Amino acid sequence: MANKILMPKLSPTMEEGQIARWLKNEGDAIEANETIAEVDTDKATMEMTSLEAGTLLKIVVPGGENAKLGQTIGIIGEKGEDFSALLNGDVASANGSKAVESRELEVEGKDAPNSGSPAIDDKSAEQNKEQKLPTEVQPHNVSETEGRSYDYQRPEAVKDADSKAQTSEYKSASSGNGRMLVSPIAARMASENNIDLRSLKGSGPQGRIIKRDIETALAEVQTPKFEVQSQEAAPSFGKTSEVQGASAFREENTSQMRRTIANRLATSIGPVPTFYLTVEIEMDNALELRKQINSSVKEDEKVSVNDIIVKVAAMASLKHPFVNSSYQDKTIRFYEDADVGVAVAIDEGLITPVVRGANKKGIGQISREIKEMAGRAREKKLQPEEYIGATFSISNLGMFGIEQFTAIINPPEAAIFAVGSAAPKAIVHDGEIVIRNVMNVTMSCDHRVIDGATGAKFLQTFKQMLENPILMLM
Repeated sequence: MANKILMPKLSPTMEEGQIARWLKNEGDAIEANETIAEVDTDKATMEMTSLEAGTLLKIVVPGGENAKLGQTIGIIGEKGEDFSALLNGDVASANGSKAVESRELEVEGKDAPNSGSPAIDDKSAEQNKEQKLPTEVQPHNVSETEGRSYDYQRPEAVKDADSKAQTSEYKSASSGNGRMLVSPIAARMASENNIDLRSLKGSGPQGRIIKRDIETALAEVQTPKFEVQSQEAAPSFGKTSEVQGASAFREENTSQMRRTIANRLATSIGPVPTFYLTVEIEMDNALELRKQINSSVKEDEKVSVNDIIVKVAAMASLKHPFVNSSYQDKTIRFYEDADVGVAVAIDEGLITPVVRGANKKGIGQISREIKEMAGRAREKKLQPEEYIGATFSISNLGMFGIEQFTAIINPPEAAIFAVGSAAPKAIVHDGEIVIRNVMNVTMSCDHRVIDGATGAKFLQTFKQMLENPILMLM
């Protein structure tokens, strides 16, 4: 019996997803537990895995388009089966009974599993004996470390990210039965770079072609990729503005990440009563601390000023509990530890990897975690629990020469700190003009939990600790 493939919930904050690409074409056979598509959620690219074997009868939502949770994105069933009733909205089965709706995989908080199917209770299990459930899907972060193989038995190549079909006959004896084993990221890289997988010998388990094999093949190509791209046609600006004499323009679908950023920030600046506090901090002692740390560690272990700021903010917040809290309508939630969100700019927008329990970690460990998570964030490989659930956030634009700015609170957090650059400035000390490295920090406060005096006292502690780092030990 044909069933709908529904858009699942692949992250706690996901309200809709964008089909990055289908890994199967219409008419392709699908095995149980086989990945059929990749979906861009609000912050990461996840895999959709079918728990039902059958044939992909229809792709309803093509690659590059969005679908809301629970929306039909495809049809699976037996080859040649009539599925017109499903497309017409008639979900009744051949005997007149209604099909059981697919259950979405809920991901709740940081304790939720990264993958796996939802549990089926005894009652549901009994019902399933008589009636076949529609296709369910499992989330998997697109990662080379998963060790999942994909069995390509069809002669058509996987569609690339631009939904351009590329046809090639894949026949290989690498697995001993004429099948080719390819990891998902390797398949994508090969498709994007026009690499014939038949020419490669996989170095993974059972001869599986993995990311390393594609990178090796790319390194052997004489013509660099950027030269090939430079020969491609320039983007077409085909649309003309209604305003006479105005520039022509082109439109691209908004990425799921950009939509999420827009929606979340729109819910912040309006409903959240925000006020701002700015303080000047002398950074000479903090810069000296950084210099001393970096002089005794390896090049790849050196810390940044921002790493020190994260540590100091975490320590200071525990002395002022309202800063490390969130408004919950009828309650105020106070957190025992400071889980600090660190804003990281990526191509499609902004993401805030979370340093859990930053108050308990050393500056070196904080530095390593931020570097590692920032790298994976730029590759869209962070798990939801790694960027959701901060108690407050830090946004630092000092490296771009920005002296002062204000940042928008990320609900339900109660505060965010906008950090500017530390630059030499003439100030008065004991009646004399001296030169000091001064940094501006602006704190955006949720007035529902942080009052002016509360925010001011926190910034006073924050300033004292940065100007005298030894106070972090007290």
